[in-house]
Order: sequence, then C-alpha cells, then structure tokens
Amino acid sequence: MKGFKTLLGVVAAATLLGAFSFSASAQENANRDENGNVVRGAYVTNGIEDNWFLGGGIGINTVQEGYFHMNGHMGFATDIHVGKWLTPVSGLQIGWHGLNNEPNGKWHGTVREHVAFNYIHAEYLFNASNYFSGYKETRFWDVIPYFTTGVLITGSGGPYDGLKDYIKQPFSNWEFAAGFGVRNEFRINEKWDAIVDIQDIVAKAASYSSKGRFIAFPSITVGASWNFGERNNFDRLSSIMPVVIPLSFTEEEYNGLKDKVAALEKENAALKDKIAELEARGPVKEYIEAGVSAVTLYFDMGQTTVSDREMAHLEYFASEVAKDKELSLVGSADSKTGSAKRNAYLAAERAKVVKNLLVKAGFDADKISIDTTTDAYNTPAKSRVVTVNVK
Repeated sequence: MKGFKTLLGVVAAATLLGAFSFSASAQENANRDENGNVVRGAYVTNGIEDNWFLGGGIGINTVQEGYFHMNGHMGFATDIHVGKWLTPVSGLQIGWHGLNNEPNGKWHGTVREHVAFNYIHAEYLFNASNYFSGYKETRFWDVIPYFTTGVLITGSGGPYDGLKDYIKQPFSNWEFAAGFGVRNEFRINEKWDAIVDIQDIVAKAASYSSKGRFIAFPSITVGASWNFGERNNFDRLSSIMPVVIPLSFTEEEYNGLKDKVAALEKENAALKDKIAELEARGPVKEYIEAGVSAVTLYFDMGQTTVSDREMAHLEYFASEVAKDKELSLVGSADSKTGSAKRNAYLAAERAKVVKNLLVKAGFDADKISIDTTTDAYNTPAKSRVVTVNVK
C-alpha cells in the first residue's frame, strides 16, 4: 500500500509540473496577441453537435479507511465515460467506474476478502491549461482537474475469482459519493487522446469499515478518448463589436436640440446665400476703387451686438481690404423706434462695436473715423446699420 501512495504522489506532482511547464512553453500564435499576452476569448458559439468525446480506461484502485490509513491490496479498476466541452475551459461528462478492491482484516467482525463496487458518476471538467495559457488546439498535454459526484453501489462477499463472481455480488449498499480528480490528456491526433486519470472518491465509512467517518477509493486508470463531435475545436471571434451605451434624453431635451439644429441649418443656408451674392458681385477691391461702400452690417432692433451672419460679412471684408487703408464708419438707427436720445446712443455704440472688431482684425484704430445718423435708408429695418467705407 505504501507503493500505491508513492505512485499517487509522483503522478500528482508530475501533473502539477506539467500544468505550469506546458502552459509556459508550448505556445502558438493562436493563443497570443501581438504583444505576446495570453488571449482567452471570445469564441464562436459551441453547437450542440460539437466537441463530444467518448473515453475509457483500466487501472488500479484500493481502499483508504479514515484519513491516511490504506487498507488491503490493490484491485482492478475500469472507467467508461462520455462528455462534451461547452467552452475551451468548461466541460461535463457522465460515466461508470468499477470494479473491485481487496481489503484485508475484519470489518464489523466479518472477514471481507474483497469489495466489488459500481460508481455511477457525473463530472464538471476544468481545463487548467486552456484557462491559464489560452486555448490551443494542438497542445500536446492538457491538465484537467474535475469535481465528481454520483452513486456508489457496493457488494462484498467471499473469494473473488474473476468477472463471474463480480456479477454474482449482492450489491446491497447504495451511498452518495463525491470527490476530485485530475485527468491528463495527451494529444495523439485530432480524433484521439491518451488519458492518465487520477481520482479519489469518498463515501460514508459506516457501511464498510469501523475506522473513521469516511472511506475513500483512490484509483489510477490509463486509457484513451475518442473525439466524435461534428467539430472538435473552438474558433475565436475575428472581431468584437464595441458595446454602445445609448444616452437617455427627455422629450423636452430632444426637442430643444432638434430646434437648435434646425436654427443652425437655417442660418448656415443664409450665410451660403450671402456669400454666393458677394461672389457674384466680384472682388470687394473693385468696389473700393469705385468709391462704393465696402460693407453694410445690419443690426436687430434695439441691439448693438453683431450677429454671426453679419460677422461673416465683416470677416470677408477684412480679408479682402489692405490693413493700411483708412476707413469711415457710419452708425445708424431708425427714428421710428425709441427716443432720439436712445437712437443716438444706438447709432454711436454700433459704430464703436464695429470699429473694435476691425481693430482686432488688424486695422489701425487711428485710421478709422466714426460718424452717426438716423434713418440711413428709407425703411426702419434697413436703417439699423453700420456702413464701412474705404477712403
């Protein structure tokens, strides 16, 4: 029994060593990005018909009473299972594990020469190699820990002499059992893998032994697995669309933004029309040489600020006229609105605002003269202006 415990330790240590050594060294481009970092997904959806496997093995098992007490000789073990990989890391399987152990000594006052058992089990498989090193279809060694649970059905009796006596056993003890295992899969080709499986299941000891509260059945089996799914690999998504989180707006906010957009579009169209009109007239310099007013800026009633539309006209003027020219500004207001004092203020203030803008554009303030008037033109709307002339 000491030799069996030593064997378990050696195989378990080799498994852990393989999990790290193969994860670190046996890599390929498919599981690394351009910076060499492990890429773990995302993967194309795994179909119901994909990544199935059927496996089996033979080996040895024994009985472990209490915590660390091995009892009896090694017995013959078999295992048959079928399962499916849901992702490169997670899988499920069901199966059957048997056949017998040969303990020595008295259990409950009776000499038991052997214990035959059936373990109907289900497992959750965790591919540690794919988890830590990224999925790799052609990896030679995959280390797969798993959790197992199921029903342990046992029968014990007289001398055991082959399968015939095993079949005759009175399987009277039904117990819940659970445990852990580590499967080592070694790739042969796309369809076949060799398997070395270490497992230890635990059940209540009362039905079998008086030593301790639990009894365990450690085993090692060696076998093979056949991959029979429609597809036996996983494809990584070529691209992942970014998640767009929409911003929420109230109906009032939405309508407000919609109105602003409409107003800007209208103003933009008006500016385009004005530019087209100016371009149709020809360069401003031709009007300067003819002594014609270079630009007229219109103001809203009672306002002294230059609108965006009129600012576009002034900027166009400034770009066409030499900065050393002398300019004459005439500010105007309409007499039909407001008092004479208010109109005089508006006319003068409008001219001052335009002068300041021209100075900012690069014209000499000393070469800009200002005059004011009312009713510059024959209608009130046209009289709220500042005309800019070049001397």
